[in-house]
Amino acid sequence: MAMWIQAQQLQGEALHQMQALYGQHFPIEVRHYLAQWIESQLWDSLELDNPAEEAKAKRLLESLVSELQKKAQLQGGEDGFLLKIKLGHYATQLKSTYDRCPLELVRCIKHILQSEQRLVQEATNASDGGQAMDSLSQRHQQINQAFEELRVSTQDTESELRKLQHSQEYFIIQYQENLRIQAQLSSLSSLPPAERSQRETSLQSKRATVEAWLTREATTLQKHRLDLSEQHQKTLSVLRKQQTLILDEELIQWKRRQQLAGNGGPHEGGLDVLQSWCEKLADLIWQNRQQIRRCEHLTQQLPLPGPMEELLSKLNADITDIISALVTSTFIIEKQPPQVLKTQIKFAATVRLLVGGKLNVHMNPPQVKAVIVSEQQAKALLKNESTHSESSGEILNNNCVMEYHQATGTLSAHFRNMSLKRIKRSDRRGAESVTEEKFTVLFESQFSVGGNELVFHVKGRVPFVVPDKVLWPQLCDALDMKYKAEMHSGRGLSEDNLVFLAQKAFSSGSNNPEDYRSMTISWAQFNRESLPGRNFTFWQWFDGVVELMKKHLKPHWNDGAILGFVNKQQAQDLLLSKPNGTFLLRFSDSEIGGITIAWVAENPNKRLVWNLLPYTTKDFSIRSLADRISDLNHLLFLYPDRPKDEVFAKYYTPPLSKAVDGYVKPQIKQVVPEFATQNPEPSGAASTFMDQTSSPSFSHPSSCVYPSMTDTMLDPDGDFDLEDTMDVARHVEELLRRPMANQWSSQQS
Repeated sequence: MAMWIQAQQLQGEALHQMQALYGQHFPIEVRHYLAQWIESQLWDSLELDNPAEEAKAKRLLESLVSELQKKAQLQGGEDGFLLKIKLGHYATQLKSTYDRCPLELVRCIKHILQSEQRLVQEATNASDGGQAMDSLSQRHQQINQAFEELRVSTQDTESELRKLQHSQEYFIIQYQENLRIQAQLSSLSSLPPAERSQRETSLQSKRATVEAWLTREATTLQKHRLDLSEQHQKTLSVLRKQQTLILDEELIQWKRRQQLAGNGGPHEGGLDVLQSWCEKLADLIWQNRQQIRRCEHLTQQLPLPGPMEELLSKLNADITDIISALVTSTFIIEKQPPQVLKTQIKFAATVRLLVGGKLNVHMNPPQVKAVIVSEQQAKALLKNESTHSESSGEILNNNCVMEYHQATGTLSAHFRNMSLKRIKRSDRRGAESVTEEKFTVLFESQFSVGGNELVFHVKGRVPFVVPDKVLWPQLCDALDMKYKAEMHSGRGLSEDNLVFLAQKAFSSGSNNPEDYRSMTISWAQFNRESLPGRNFTFWQWFDGVVELMKKHLKPHWNDGAILGFVNKQQAQDLLLSKPNGTFLLRFSDSEIGGITIAWVAENPNKRLVWNLLPYTTKDFSIRSLADRISDLNHLLFLYPDRPKDEVFAKYYTPPLSKAVDGYVKPQIKQVVPEFATQNPEPSGAASTFMDQTSSPSFSHPSSCVYPSMTDTMLDPDGDFDLEDTMDVARHVEELLRRPMANQWSSQQS
């Protein structure tokens, strides 16, 4: 209800815009009397393009109708009688309007609430007075001021055009009067000389007066036309500048935010604001075009010497170009298809025309077609080398008619059930893999503007603006954005984390972040060339970390329990200065999507840092990280000095229930054999211990340990290489002098 209270304080144009949101589709009285209920519903949780959400929308509609009926019944007395009837009528009306399309009610209310919020925010910014406005608000204020100037100038030219029309009509009347006088003079020859002389003198005097007036007025009309033409030129210049600002800056920024949202950036908002601007542009452009055409008509009706025909022809061509740019640029993809398409898998997309119901495009609903084209085909289309969209595959359900939604003023086409039936691949070059071959879904349509007066063929997609290399800080921003999005947390990648990643990407040993700021990273370094000594790329390693964290370790990262981006030597340096039993969690250097536990413990000769064989998502699908840490009693403090139970206890799995029907349930626990005798379980505990294997194809236990000293059986970074797994396992078997098979023991009380 807080939003509605603020909306009621709007004034002037903002109040007018707010009132314009309501009508038969959703009466303003419903908003007023159900304000608290409306603002408490989770409208944004419904996906408008998902038919499965229709049941939720139906329940919201029924609740809305029920709330209205309740409110109507509460009205009493003489003053409330009419309101009771009105609210009851609205309940019936909304039920009838949206019963078959409840998602349209959701779309309508979401649009109203978003628009109210925008208007209130703009009014708040404007009332701040001397307070500094951010750059976004300043740009929006600049755009709104320009629209006001355009509105005034368009009104002025309309007024001047009417004056010109009236002046010209009077000129034509006087011109006809002059012709009549000439005709009368011609007819004087039949009159007697005396009478003819008297009449001729009078008529010639009158004709001279009219002709002198016509001469002066012709000059005035010509000047009026030229002045009006100059005013139109100025208006078109401002219109073009305003359109450039909106389409080439604001809309491009929205498209960039949409791209980033596909890679984990914040959700792209502001499309309704852009549409309101585009609709204003469409209105103003069309009004000015109609004025110019009326000027052309007046010029044809009364030709006068001068350059008017050429000037008006140029103005008409210029404003037609402006309309063309507006219509073709505002055909946008509101909801993008997935970045990775698989055959026979259903996917969705939504295209939208931001001029909405303006220009009468919706009076002849356009049909949109989706085709899939290769990178080469898309670039040829972009350069206008080809006008025909050749397809590189077949998409099912790829035709859709654009629908105009009266409640929101949007003109859009929702492709809900597209499916890629087949794809035709091209010959790949050199080391290019199938994953690097790019295609695009191209949406195309044909719009008729002004009752088929103008026809535009439009295509929606600017493809493949992918640089060969980027600066390292740019990539850092993208990696941080991706990481924060997957973690659903504000805790992204620290500067130390990014230095670690730079060391991995560039095979560098520098710890100074400044050393990497001017460096560039190519696509090959990013995701084509394997990291030194590994069989995977930088991106494969990073993506494996993200997937592991997202699926199993997100809470621990957000708690700050995982250092993660630390190499083996750094872990050793950190832990050796801490008490025995201190441990940390770091990502594996040698395995995609792996994380290991490193801890410091006493050795008969000296203190050593030990590392567990990395855990992967398979391991955590069997037993969680918290439970594994709980199992290992020699782990006491999470680096630097936090008791492990203080950090992980809230994630421990509760103890199993007691015996049922005479059976004791076994419990899977992890042990590290060399440390199993430390802090033993309390006597009488009934449990089953298992040395968990990381893969069924290997019999070595994942709880194998290795010291941090140099060992020829280990890789240079201290992690196991996959191809050396069996050798390491045999080494550990000799070390522990015990068989490698999983140990099972059970005890029954």
